[in-house]
Amino acid sequence: MSNNYEERVTMIAAGDLQEFVPFGRDHCKHHPNALNLQLRQLQPASELWSSDGAAGLVGSLQEVTIHEKQKESWLLRRGVSDVGEEVEYDEELYVAGNMVIWSRGSKSQASAVYKAFTVDSPVLQALWCDFTVPQEKSEKVNNGDEVIEKCICILQSSCINVHSIEGKDYIASLPFQVANVWPTKYGLLFERSSTSHEVPLSPPREPLPTMFSMLHPLDEITPLVCKSGGVFGSARVQYVADYTLRIVFLNEEPSIVMTYDTVQSLHAVWALRRVKPEEQSTVLKFSEQVGTPQHVATSSSLTAHLRSLSKGDSPMASPFQNYSSLHSQSRSVSSPSMHSRSPSISNMAALSRSHSPALGVQSFSGVQRFNFSSNTQSPRRHSVSHSPNSASSDSFLAPETEPIVPELCIDHLWTETIMTMREKNSQASKVFITTDLCGQKFLCFLVESQLQLRCVKFQESNDKSQLIFGSVTNIQAKDAAPVESIDTLLVLEGNGNLVLYSGVVRVGKVFIPGLPAPSLTMSNQMPRPSTPLDSLNTPSKPLNKHLGPLEEGVLLSPVPELRDSSKLHDSSYIDDCTFQQLGTFIHAVRDPVHNRVTLELSNSSMVRITIPEIATSELVKRCLQGIKSILPKEIAVQMLVKWYNAYNAPGGPSYHSEWSLFVTCLMNMMGYNTDRLAWTRNLDFEGSLSPVIAPKKARPSETGSDEDWEYLLNSDYHRNLESHPLARALRLDPLETSFPKDDFSPSLSLDSSTLLFTHIPAIFFVLHLIYEELKLNSLMGEGIRSLVVLLVQLARDLKLEAYIDYYYREYPALVKTSRQTCIIDQAQTGFMHHPSFFSAEPPSIFQWLSSCLKGEGALPYPYLPGICERSKLVVLSVALYILGDESAVSNEASHYLFRITSGQRKQQTEQDDNRYSFRHSTSVSNLAEKLVIWMTSVGFTLRDLESLPFGVALPIRDAVYHCREQPASDWPEAVCLLIGRQDLSKQACEGNLAKGKSVLSSDVPSGAEAEEDDDGMNDMNQEVMSLIWSEDLRVQEVRRLLQSAHPVRVSVVQMPEVSDHEYIEEKENRLLQLCQRTMALPLGRGMFTLFSYHPVPTEPLPIPKLNLTGRAPPRNTTVDLNSGNIDVPPNMACWASFHNGVAAGLKIAPASQIDSAWIVYNKPKNAELANEYAGFLMALGLNGHLTKLATLNIHDYLTKGHEMTSIGLLLGVSAAKLGTMDMAITRLLSIHIPALLPPTSTELDVPHNVQVAAVIGIGLVYQGTAHRHTAEVLLAEIGRPPGPEMEYCTDRESYSLAAGLALGMVCLGHGSNLIGMSDLNVPEQLYQYMVGGHKRFQAGMHREKHKSPSYQIKEGDTINVDVTCPGATLALAMIYLKTNNRSIADWLRAPDTMYLLDFVKPEFLLLRTLARCLILWDDILPNSKWVDSNVPQIIRENSISLHATELPSSEDLNLETLAQAHVYIIAGACLSLGFRFAGSENLAAFNCLFKFAKDFMKCLSAPTASITGHYNLETCLSVVLLSLAMVMAGSGNLKVLQLCRFMHKKTGGEMNYGFHLAHHMALGLLFLGGGRYSLSTSDSSIAALLCALYPHFPVHSSDNRYHLQALRHLYVLAAEPRLLVPVDVDTNTPCYTLLEVTYKGTQWYEETTEELMAPTLLPELHLLKQIRVKGPRYWELLIDLSKGTHQLKSILSKDGILYVKLRAGQLSYKEDPMGWRSLLAQAVTHRNSETRTFKPETISAFTSDPALLSFADYFCKPAVNMGQKQEILDLFSSILYECVTRENPEMLPAYIAIDQAVRILERKEMSETFELWQIKLVLEFFSSRSHQERVRRNPNRGLFMNSEFLPVMKCTIDNTLDQWLQAGGDVSLHSYLSGQPTEESQLSMLACFLVYHSVPTPGQLSAGGLEGSTSFSELLLKFRQLKMPVRALLRLAPLLLGNPQSMVL
Repeated sequence: MSNNYEERVTMIAAGDLQEFVPFGRDHCKHHPNALNLQLRQLQPASELWSSDGAAGLVGSLQEVTIHEKQKESWLLRRGVSDVGEEVEYDEELYVAGNMVIWSRGSKSQASAVYKAFTVDSPVLQALWCDFTVPQEKSEKVNNGDEVIEKCICILQSSCINVHSIEGKDYIASLPFQVANVWPTKYGLLFERSSTSHEVPLSPPREPLPTMFSMLHPLDEITPLVCKSGGVFGSARVQYVADYTLRIVFLNEEPSIVMTYDTVQSLHAVWALRRVKPEEQSTVLKFSEQVGTPQHVATSSSLTAHLRSLSKGDSPMASPFQNYSSLHSQSRSVSSPSMHSRSPSISNMAALSRSHSPALGVQSFSGVQRFNFSSNTQSPRRHSVSHSPNSASSDSFLAPETEPIVPELCIDHLWTETIMTMREKNSQASKVFITTDLCGQKFLCFLVESQLQLRCVKFQESNDKSQLIFGSVTNIQAKDAAPVESIDTLLVLEGNGNLVLYSGVVRVGKVFIPGLPAPSLTMSNQMPRPSTPLDSLNTPSKPLNKHLGPLEEGVLLSPVPELRDSSKLHDSSYIDDCTFQQLGTFIHAVRDPVHNRVTLELSNSSMVRITIPEIATSELVKRCLQGIKSILPKEIAVQMLVKWYNAYNAPGGPSYHSEWSLFVTCLMNMMGYNTDRLAWTRNLDFEGSLSPVIAPKKARPSETGSDEDWEYLLNSDYHRNLESHPLARALRLDPLETSFPKDDFSPSLSLDSSTLLFTHIPAIFFVLHLIYEELKLNSLMGEGIRSLVVLLVQLARDLKLEAYIDYYYREYPALVKTSRQTCIIDQAQTGFMHHPSFFSAEPPSIFQWLSSCLKGEGALPYPYLPGICERSKLVVLSVALYILGDESAVSNEASHYLFRITSGQRKQQTEQDDNRYSFRHSTSVSNLAEKLVIWMTSVGFTLRDLESLPFGVALPIRDAVYHCREQPASDWPEAVCLLIGRQDLSKQACEGNLAKGKSVLSSDVPSGAEAEEDDDGMNDMNQEVMSLIWSEDLRVQEVRRLLQSAHPVRVSVVQMPEVSDHEYIEEKENRLLQLCQRTMALPLGRGMFTLFSYHPVPTEPLPIPKLNLTGRAPPRNTTVDLNSGNIDVPPNMACWASFHNGVAAGLKIAPASQIDSAWIVYNKPKNAELANEYAGFLMALGLNGHLTKLATLNIHDYLTKGHEMTSIGLLLGVSAAKLGTMDMAITRLLSIHIPALLPPTSTELDVPHNVQVAAVIGIGLVYQGTAHRHTAEVLLAEIGRPPGPEMEYCTDRESYSLAAGLALGMVCLGHGSNLIGMSDLNVPEQLYQYMVGGHKRFQAGMHREKHKSPSYQIKEGDTINVDVTCPGATLALAMIYLKTNNRSIADWLRAPDTMYLLDFVKPEFLLLRTLARCLILWDDILPNSKWVDSNVPQIIRENSISLHATELPSSEDLNLETLAQAHVYIIAGACLSLGFRFAGSENLAAFNCLFKFAKDFMKCLSAPTASITGHYNLETCLSVVLLSLAMVMAGSGNLKVLQLCRFMHKKTGGEMNYGFHLAHHMALGLLFLGGGRYSLSTSDSSIAALLCALYPHFPVHSSDNRYHLQALRHLYVLAAEPRLLVPVDVDTNTPCYTLLEVTYKGTQWYEETTEELMAPTLLPELHLLKQIRVKGPRYWELLIDLSKGTHQLKSILSKDGILYVKLRAGQLSYKEDPMGWRSLLAQAVTHRNSETRTFKPETISAFTSDPALLSFADYFCKPAVNMGQKQEILDLFSSILYECVTRENPEMLPAYIAIDQAVRILERKEMSETFELWQIKLVLEFFSSRSHQERVRRNPNRGLFMNSEFLPVMKCTIDNTLDQWLQAGGDVSLHSYLSGQPTEESQLSMLACFLVYHSVPTPGQLSAGGLEGSTSFSELLLKFRQLKMPVRALLRLAPLLLGNPQSMVL
């Protein structure tokens, strides 16, 4: 800075003064624990704080004793939100006594406690720390996805508590006393407190490490190692064991540690990093080098030490005090401990503090734990048993001690130089890292004892591997703190001044309104390090007004935040302030966060102030950034300092004039005299120029000059006076100035000695690029105009003709106004530094795009990294989309861009471009998609697109329009938002959310329903169900059939002969019959309401009560079973209430948020409901929630010994752990299965049903694993014989069946390849169980048990087939499921001779047929012919057909057997058909099964029914009904519903509980999950369905003889969500949509496509190829399943919501089923007069966009006497119609802008050619080659802009400009081209002509040598290299060829 630019006292006004009290202090007083804290006497113990930037850490804390007064401390940090985005609040961590309080708050928002912790002992320190949780080892390759746990750590004397934000708590005990904890990038770092009496020992021993790290609270604490250049050159790795090293500072990014050496009084900096494996091994090797005995003594292994530690209470020295005095003298500076050998440290997991005084130092105890002793005794005192004979040597080699592997290492980086005068205690009290305004980093440490702040500059080396430190600068300071957000630091000088520095450059003093400025009272001005102090010239008391009583509130805080006066504090607040008394001064600075900092005053109150920003206006920020990036660092810093001072002076400018201030400041620094320059003089400063802002230059002479007079005459003040009425009244003659106003003013020369003079060209070029960048943002128009004025001035003075011409063409109106030039001395121009990147031709982004569109080559476009991001983006996207260069975005964009830097910043280049490099993660097929995906990957959003000028945005919009038509379904959310497909973006966004409550979840039931008794079906989603079944009320009917909460109607007519008593009995017997049905209902209800409810975690689950009473008409009297009139079976309702509990529990959706506590909370108080709770537990297992139940609770429930609870729990837990082979669960189940326990184990008395449940549980847990041992045990269990003492004698069938089912599950589908089981002969053994024969010898460990036969049951040595057959049959079916194994299937064929038929129970034939068909899966065909083919010939020939009326007579055949065999075989075949087509809604299967169901119903009423037996027919009918329901699962088919309803009404006769169970299961399956679920045919589903639908139904409600009832609920494992619900994204309601589903081809059919109307159940996903939402009403959407079904699966699991978006002009199918009301349909009829037919009112049918509706409202509705405006209205209407029907309403602004621009041009009022450029770009885009090709390739796609609109506009522009030429424009054009001045009035039209026709500049023309041309052809040739279009040349030719009569064609 030159000396004649006066130095003045600069002040910076700080703002936003607030009193500061740590929030926690107040909260503590009201905290419940506050009784014992005498917080009233709290003193701010400021000597405890050493707050660095990251966290104010508590320094020298002595032992805190209880009696001492409570110390408090706190630290603040910038708020960190959970996601990681920037948030504007402070977080405070306050510590007092045993409490830690974490609060959040900001200026605008009151503080609130986020968490408060209270611990047992006083808190020594609390801090934030982020731990990284290591992921599984398999993912080592990709370490990007480490999980970070944000935690808070609380240090107490014996342990450290860690609480993570997710709510995990850890406690780690500390094996030593900790002096300090530091958070690092990797975890925590501990410093061991070294006790004062560590004196040297007689044998010099290994010192113990002093620093330790803990990478995660669950990890061990490990010692730190250091690596430092040794004296002998080689780097040594050793433990940090030097007790004189103290850590004073630790920083996370860059990860460095600063230490202080107490002996040498030096600070050093180390890099902290993870240990490399080789370093670990070096450190650990020492423990093995045990040499000669005398060597042992000196380098004794550390392990041994740690083991021998014992705290001697005797005066003998403890092994800790072993630092030799030699040792401390011989240390070198660079290494913390030179001769520590580093042996291993033994296991630190537990601590032992022994205090046996007898132990000497030399004796070693055998204890392997160790501790670091300290003054305080630990509460745990283990005395050490120690034997005298343990010599020292064996403990060295103790093999058990495992070495501790160090995890972190510090590398030495820098040590400060040794000064001669070093004070002893010059330890830094505060250290922080700060960045200066140009991004240079400094490490600053404050040495309080010397009042010095030492700043060391450091930077990363080029390869980023290490930090390089520079020299130290000292700044005198009493305290200091960094201000991160504006890259400065605050320094408190010794005299109480607060001074702002940037790096080491002084910025200025900070003036705090409300605090007296000490500089005015104390006169000792401290010297400043950075600027020369020649002429200190204080302005005449600019600050005196602040010393008054401060009435002027307005002057208080001139900071950006308070620009609007509403926020200013009123002065009364200031008067009340405690800091008003004079005499207070600032005594410390602390807690800097962002740009806020706390000042501690001498009267111990605290004040929080805000340091103002560098700039608030976007334009100024941009310009500063650009200029900063181009100047050398030192100059840039000085420039910014000057600006900062000018901008933030007290009483500084208001927001509006920030730009004016910037211009003045900048031009002054360039050497202009802004007072003399006409336009800068008139810049609005709003109010008088304060002397601080615009200092006058020192005058050359004090006497004044003529210039002064002229200056006065030219001033605004003079002009105002001249026009004043008084002047006229006094007849004052207007004074003529001596020179014409603007044409020429006396030469103002530039001062070449100013700061930025030499850099003017560089600054000019940068500002020009910023101008080009701002042109790409249509919101910055105001700023562009301001900037142009500055640029024109600079261009004029630099004599850059091309630039002046360029600006003239862009802003003709602005450029012509100012003419004043400043002369730059010719001699001085040599000093100007013209940078290499400066180009003579002005770079123009529009020009560049234009030449790209025309297909001409263009030079790379210059851009400033980080500032011209938008230019870069536009250039690259055009290169990609128009030029088709795919490499443009994939690598560094060097062909199209030319990067500008000041040559100093080489490192940044790489990282800038990485974000622009493009990775193909998603599917991309063409350029448009590539462009769109690339743009979102670099963060370009819809808002950015909207602010691009329409011409530039057009190519991007075109690409967006392309993509919108056919997007891929897997694009990320951001892409979908950009292309305007909210349906897709919402889908993507929902896809990323955790499964929570879905959009469609039903609301609380309405009042009417809630009042009546809850029937358990209120939570169904009515909205979706009413869409699926819209024609009728079948859902209400199902609810009526399945409700079991209301009394049933018992109507019995009293016959005359029946007595009243008998009548009552009759009624009760009838009720008993009806109750059989009522008890069967909950099972079906569970199916119907499956997964439909999200429970509230604070309320128990409502379980509807099971109502077994009745009401008898006509008087509605209650009928009750408990009256004692009839015998009611005991425990009749046990299982019914179990099922009721399951049904209630199954309502809970798997996505619900429930936890262990809630499950326990639901436990009922009274014992009657225990069965329901048992069922509830089973249901929770089936929907996957039981895994959350704590093991303790499971154990608790099982020990109660309640049979039902055990059954429910075992089955639930197993179902939740399906197929996992979970060991814990296996143990749980084994206890209940004697066969799985060792033979000698105690015989437990396990109820039989619980054993059955446990066996099935084993099958579930081991499903599909083919686990050999399990299979072997289960195989034996099928044939388990009854034992001697009546055990295993009752209900043996169900146990055998369970073992068979479990065996089938274990080996599910494994067929013949059962690996390692060939010696078990599984199939043969099963065959034997099925057909009978001799028992095999029982092998295995259980043979002892089976030696003695049962005393009750005589079975002999043959197998009891009646018991073993069902289990074995189904086991075979499941093992060979879908294997099509003919040989096994033939074993299962029904016998075809009468003799053999007599040997098989008819029921077993059903199972055999079923098993056979399941094995021959692919042979099942859905027709009755195939069903009949399963019946053996003998039966077919001789049996009665199902319809026969009279019996055939036959002697030798048993008709009964044949008839029963016939119906059971047919039922088996039907059931297999149901399995094969489960959930498929296959029509052929449905028709076939429906026919058989009808047949069976006829049979039942036929006279022949008695032969077959009613029971058998009912069983078969139930089986067929279940098969029907399986095929139609979830579809709610009406015919099946009618069948079920018919069966529901039959309650008398043979109808027992079991049949009701079957019929209502069928009903439930039909409406599975309210139509949202269907059945799957996967192997495990079939296994589950076999258990659930086992075709032998219980006879009464407590019958579990053949099949355990609880297994009926396993159908849940086969249910899968398959309902796709389209939801309209705008209204968020479900709607109808047409889907096109494409099936993959299979062996039965080709690839086919069918159309479905959604919401609909989809077929099984593995059968599908793709699903697409079809137009025309909704936007198309394709879900491609060939890439995998996971995306569709996740949609279906979240309630199947598929977002769709209505196209404009379409109505939904609900409103307009036939599609006749849509607007396009109306438009078809009037093709001729399209515009007229469009009424703006109808727009609402087209679009729901409020912006478009209001546009139609305000701009398209005709009003009275419109006149010529009518034509505008019509135009707007047609434009609107066009946009809406073409589905691109975003083009509406572009259309209107074009229209407006053309109108302005016609009126000749265009003052800037910006819009014209856009129109030109639009026209060029549509005529560009790439666009033409796209249209040719895809002719049927809608045009992007109306084909008629553009030619009309183009024609209008041409005509207007041609008329102008004819009307005299040619003259001004001629004078322009020949370089003479043109007349003012023509300037703007001329500019339009030049831009529109891209006429070259006069300079280019003269260079082209066009003068001598005589003919047009010559001109054409010469103009070829100027790239001027021919039509423009035709208009120029007459001028150039010299005959000026115009030649417009």
